[in-house]
Amino acid sequence: MNYRKAAAVLCAWAGIGAAVPGTLADGTRKEVRAANAVTGESGAAFFPVAVWYSGGKARAPMLEQITAESPRLWKEDLEKIKGLGFNTVRTWVEWNVGEPREGEYQLENLDLVLRLAEETGLKVIVQVYVDSAPEWVGAKYPEGRYAAQDGQPIPSQAAPGFCFDNRNVRKAELDFFQVVARHANHTAAFYGWDLWSEPAALNWVRVGYKAEPMFCYCPASMERFRQWLKKKYGTMEEVNAAWHRTFTDWKQVEPPRYGTILTYTDFMDWRVFYGYKLAEDLKMRSEAVKAIDPVHLTTSHAPNPSPMVRTLADPYDSTDDFLMKDSVDYFGTSFYPKLTAVEHNWTLNRRALAMDLAEAITGGRGFYVGELQSGFGVHGTTIGSEVTASDLEMWTWGMVARGARAINYYAFYPMNAGYESGGYGMIQLDGTLTERSRRAGETAKRIQANADLLLKAKPRQPEAAIVFSPLVPLLGGYDEENSRIAMHRAVAGYHRMFFERNLPLEVLSSRELAGMALQKYKLIILPYPLMMTGDEARALKEYVNKGGHLFVEARPGWVNEDGHAEAMVPGFGWQEIFGVKESSIDPGKEFTVKWGGEEFAGTSFLEHFSVLDEGARLVAKFADGTPAAYEHAYGKGSAILLGTFAGQHNEEKTVAMHPLGGILARWAGLHTPGLKASALVELREMEAAKGRVVFLFNHGEKAAEVEFAEELGSAATRVREIVTGQTVKASGTGFQVKTEIPAQAVRVYRIDY
Repeated sequence: MNYRKAAAVLCAWAGIGAAVPGTLADGTRKEVRAANAVTGESGAAFFPVAVWYSGGKARAPMLEQITAESPRLWKEDLEKIKGLGFNTVRTWVEWNVGEPREGEYQLENLDLVLRLAEETGLKVIVQVYVDSAPEWVGAKYPEGRYAAQDGQPIPSQAAPGFCFDNRNVRKAELDFFQVVARHANHTAAFYGWDLWSEPAALNWVRVGYKAEPMFCYCPASMERFRQWLKKKYGTMEEVNAAWHRTFTDWKQVEPPRYGTILTYTDFMDWRVFYGYKLAEDLKMRSEAVKAIDPVHLTTSHAPNPSPMVRTLADPYDSTDDFLMKDSVDYFGTSFYPKLTAVEHNWTLNRRALAMDLAEAITGGRGFYVGELQSGFGVHGTTIGSEVTASDLEMWTWGMVARGARAINYYAFYPMNAGYESGGYGMIQLDGTLTERSRRAGETAKRIQANADLLLKAKPRQPEAAIVFSPLVPLLGGYDEENSRIAMHRAVAGYHRMFFERNLPLEVLSSRELAGMALQKYKLIILPYPLMMTGDEARALKEYVNKGGHLFVEARPGWVNEDGHAEAMVPGFGWQEIFGVKESSIDPGKEFTVKWGGEEFAGTSFLEHFSVLDEGARLVAKFADGTPAAYEHAYGKGSAILLGTFAGQHNEEKTVAMHPLGGILARWAGLHTPGLKASALVELREMEAAKGRVVFLFNHGEKAAEVEFAEELGSAATRVREIVTGQTVKASGTGFQVKTEIPAQAVRVYRIDY
């Protein structure tokens, strides 16, 4: 379904303007420009580097009770934060405390933090929580409670609050946002908003007393779904045809509660709707705030991060963050690589993928890191690995290198309540500073000192891209699990092949390909392509026709976006692109592919082909000698079809410097960077009209000897390494560096033209 139509129907349902996310009106552009123009005391460009702090030691979203000593104690904390090098604090407001009785507002904590921050010279980002709701809402609007498939209301224990689809609940929530806006925007310290921390269908709870619950089935949510269906299908007869049902009244149309053998189009519609719904919910929050405060930035951030953790099929976290980005000025992510148990610590490749996704889902416009883990994780008695000073430095610069426009460390003090007690703090709970707090503060100073270039620079445009499909995890319907896992592993496996070669790889949403300038990519990879949309198929076909290199895995277009099988595989007429069609398939866990003099493995399917065009050239075979991959010219470009899943296998059974990465890079003619290193060193670059930033990350456990050289295109007037402060001799349009980088350290070279 077209997003513009979906946005329009949801706006109409909510009674707000039908402005489509991503197509900001002139007035909104002016608001964004004004917000971006906020500066520090010196008048220089301002890059927020914040710690989460809301007065005292209370954990978010809870608040500390104000006493006569609070102004003095809180100001001491703020001065300590400022002294470390941070320029911003991220405070919070909770609906449960902020409006304990209808129309009675208690925002003294916010007012005090804003006043003290202004006195201290710090900016303030305000996080607003309505997922923690006051009891009066449920008492007044009992029909506003969340409901799972059985229709029974879910009682709120402050969390998860109440369903935004209910008009009364929605009005109460948006009224609270506007009250907070009136309080915040009167001080010079106020910088901007985060309107939804980790958006989800249901926040902060897992309803364990219900088997496999999905949300929300309250009357208001079902009516909102019906309105969406009316816009998509037009008539009830069309819904009946798509769902294989016999409705005679729209009131009979409800979301599916379980799967059947007949069709899962109803399940697809329900989950796709929820992705659009959550994006529009966020947009309504932003518009409510901007009606009061049209100047300051609105932001939001996804959990830890999306879309590689959650999917539209997730019963709690059913979002499509490629849509969410358009609902606020800046979308972003949380980042917790050492969240809880040691065995779940993220690998280097996982961390790099998470950072690259934060850049990708926000369309290259920059993003906010809403939460960056600053202390070891705790979950009851489960304790995570210590977060080191080097961790914070590497993670922070890694995000900056991808285009982050703000960093918010979670949190200044450790948690003092709940099952996370004692965890996630940058300092000790008694106020003692740590080495990581000092290092993070120094990093904050360096970022701010170079904000003039960092805020204007963008990550260098990758030559290769991989397509992530938000729809593929829905393949098979309600009870299917494998497709939800496989799509994610496929993307991760290919990302790893290119990351280890220092070849940037951009992640694209399959639902955004139509209208994109795809020809800027020399190579596009389509992994696990079992479900495709017509728009996606046409866009990629045109990409090849105009000269692109397209690499596709097994069974492309097996089913369409309604979950219905195509008459032939490849589907959507793609036999023209590849010159072959599928004749049969064999299932299995592992298949060896021999490509030239190299070998690698695939998984799940071994696809057999019938050749339709003699121009199809055999480029690889399976171990049994049957064809594994064909290359075929189409228009000005070329495409390769591989009859198995290599990306998924590489994530499940990792191969260092996987040969397929090199094969595809050579085939598409990707540029290889001029980097030599004695250990694994990651290269990242950002470019602006008046300069460039080169990042070199030594992820190894030993010091690395590094040499790097490239042409800049413009003559450098000054070159300085930001972390050490060393000046490097500028030499015309060439940049050369030869240095030793300590273990687990980064060097950041600022090049001014």
